[in-house]
Amino acid sequence: MGVHFGKLRGGVALGTLALMLVAVSAAEAQQRNRQADANPPPATGDTPVLLDQINVQGEGQPGGALLNGPTTTRVTRQELDRQQVQSLTELSNRVEAGISFNRQNNTINIRGLDGPRVLTTIDGIRQSYITDTRVDKSSTNAFDFDSLSTLDLLRGGSGASTMGSGALGGVLAVRTLDPEDLIRGNRSFGALAKTGYDSTDRAWFGSAATAARLNNTWFLLQGGFRDGHETDNRGGVKSIGATRTAPNPADFNQYNILGKVYHYVDEVHRFGIQGELFKRSDRVQTRTSTVSLTGNYRPGAYQTGEDVERKRVSLTYDYKLPGGFLDEAHAILYWQNVKRDQLIWARRFTSNPLGIYARDGQSEEDAYGFNGYVVKNFQTGIASHKFTLGTELRASKLQQYSAGLDGCPPGPPYPAGFSGCNNLHSNQADQPDVDGKMVGLYAHDEMGFIDNRLRITPGVRFDWYEEKPKETPAYTISSSYPGSLPASSSDSAWSPRIRLEYDILKNAPWVKDVTFFAQWGKSFRAPTASELYGRFGAVGTYLRTGNPDLRPEVGNGIDVGLRFGDKAFGGSVTYFRTNYRNFIETYQVEPPIPGGLYPQGGITGYRNIARAEIQGVELNAQYAFAPNWLVRGSFAYTRGVNKDEHTYLNSISPIQGIVAVAYGTDTWGAEVSAKLAGPRNHVEAITGNDQGFRAPGYAIFNASAWWRPLPQIADLELQVGVYNIFDRKYWDAVNVPTGNLAQARDYYTEPGRTVKATLKYQF
Repeated sequence: MGVHFGKLRGGVALGTLALMLVAVSAAEAQQRNRQADANPPPATGDTPVLLDQINVQGEGQPGGALLNGPTTTRVTRQELDRQQVQSLTELSNRVEAGISFNRQNNTINIRGLDGPRVLTTIDGIRQSYITDTRVDKSSTNAFDFDSLSTLDLLRGGSGASTMGSGALGGVLAVRTLDPEDLIRGNRSFGALAKTGYDSTDRAWFGSAATAARLNNTWFLLQGGFRDGHETDNRGGVKSIGATRTAPNPADFNQYNILGKVYHYVDEVHRFGIQGELFKRSDRVQTRTSTVSLTGNYRPGAYQTGEDVERKRVSLTYDYKLPGGFLDEAHAILYWQNVKRDQLIWARRFTSNPLGIYARDGQSEEDAYGFNGYVVKNFQTGIASHKFTLGTELRASKLQQYSAGLDGCPPGPPYPAGFSGCNNLHSNQADQPDVDGKMVGLYAHDEMGFIDNRLRITPGVRFDWYEEKPKETPAYTISSSYPGSLPASSSDSAWSPRIRLEYDILKNAPWVKDVTFFAQWGKSFRAPTASELYGRFGAVGTYLRTGNPDLRPEVGNGIDVGLRFGDKAFGGSVTYFRTNYRNFIETYQVEPPIPGGLYPQGGITGYRNIARAEIQGVELNAQYAFAPNWLVRGSFAYTRGVNKDEHTYLNSISPIQGIVAVAYGTDTWGAEVSAKLAGPRNHVEAITGNDQGFRAPGYAIFNASAWWRPLPQIADLELQVGVYNIFDRKYWDAVNVPTGNLAQARDYYTEPGRTVKATLKYQF
């Protein structure tokens, strides 16, 4: 793997350098092309180009036809670059208040929900939440930010009426680069290259993309890499064991390759084929409480790791003919493979079995799917209609296996002195293979009245799913095999939604538009295969077990608010409230009983709790108050409770806000921002002795500046950002365990002062 990574990194780095070097040779030709284009107007306070350069919401309908709505925001490629965003953590710290990235399970948290309760799509393809009973960590973030064109964030469950299962808390929909994103004007070629360094994880990164047009056929090839180490924190104690506050030493390698070809038959029909590969490898040298200087596991002899790989091939068809029998039609047929390996390599020094101890927990899903929808505009009497009809079809196969190596003799039962082998279960599957099927059908009609000032959009989606376990030899030999195959799990759900929007003001002198909106919708989330069928443990130790009788989680929520203005002065305010039924939680099925079947830890499993509620307020605004100046702000307050037990939900983030002031011209610009968060005082104990971690509030300040030395000749840009300028020690509440802490508090702190520098060239 090291050789493979090295060759690919070298190729991408060489491509990046080559694109940088051609800037000089291309300058004269590009200058002629610029002069041939229409000359832009002089820069003024109202010039959109200048505003875009200092970070204003990008053009286009946020979310497209399936996710557009009052609670959807769009982040463009230009904004990602301007804010130096290359991860979901950076997105939440610099652009979108009220969201967080949970590093405990590798998922985004929206409105207090994360894990399988937030749906992620890449180019419209659903990303499954794949975990096993040993590691509750998924791979829905397996994409490279430098390969993205736009990122749409839908808050709340209204997206379930088009996206189906998983859109309980919201949807993260990312779209990768298309050739049109790189080729400007009437040219036939375009390229983008970027490289830089980030002190947060001491990472070097680079990416290069090129696109070309040959008659009616368009091509794109993009690749990127990132090599780095452990994420920084504010802990300075580098001891061994539970007193350590510095992060464990780590190394990682990441790369991606993306290719696309589109062919326009004419101005109406477009066919495409896309291929994508993403791979990341992490290795961690454990120095925390798992090891000790004289214990069973010693420093340097306990390494963990994770390998994530995502591959996909997709075929697309797009049709656009306004006024025709159909105005639009879009379809995608795809295959996707996601594989995650959770690794341990260690050596045992004091207790049997002595010697090598190795594990490879493998989870792999193959999925085939078809997504398609059509749009038709028509008029009936006083009402205009925009009717959308679509479907999602998906079939998947999930496999799990735990490979291992240790010095255990044949058993059980094990000979005297080897009782520890009862806890070492390997070369078995902790769950059966699972064949999944899903069928979704949806229809929506946006009806406009009073010259489209009043819009009412009813819609509904119907979903049916089935998870069917299959017995395998690796599962039947498992130490926790229940003796027979568990039952299949299937169910169906309706996800209706109705939205009302009314333009109170249109083109008013002091604000462009003011729109009132209100929507009600239902959402649901099907149980994961691990929650249904995962089973790990053995008689004499403990047991973690799935529950094939779990019901889907169901949400029932409203959003009410105002949206106003435009890019120069605008924003929105939203109040939301959602009630949930059948929330899936982990609980103690049976306590550990001395002399019982599972004396070490008892039995833990999953169950549905009847009622939970999350409500809150979200605000955002931006104002270009003077030529070349912009101020923006984003705030979110969320409160969540378990209404059965009258306790707070630990996944809820405290009140958060982002405030920024920016200045920009054609040549240079700068921004100063602050991320603010209140304390998390409401933390519920997981067990009777748990006190929970009450994360204090914080304020961190950031500053960045960018410079384009020759804007009229070459689109070459240098940017430097300094984040957490005052080196503040703080904790992100979502990233801190809610139970008793295995390490000292400072181990869970976020990075201190960091610097990121990027160099970008586009032509």
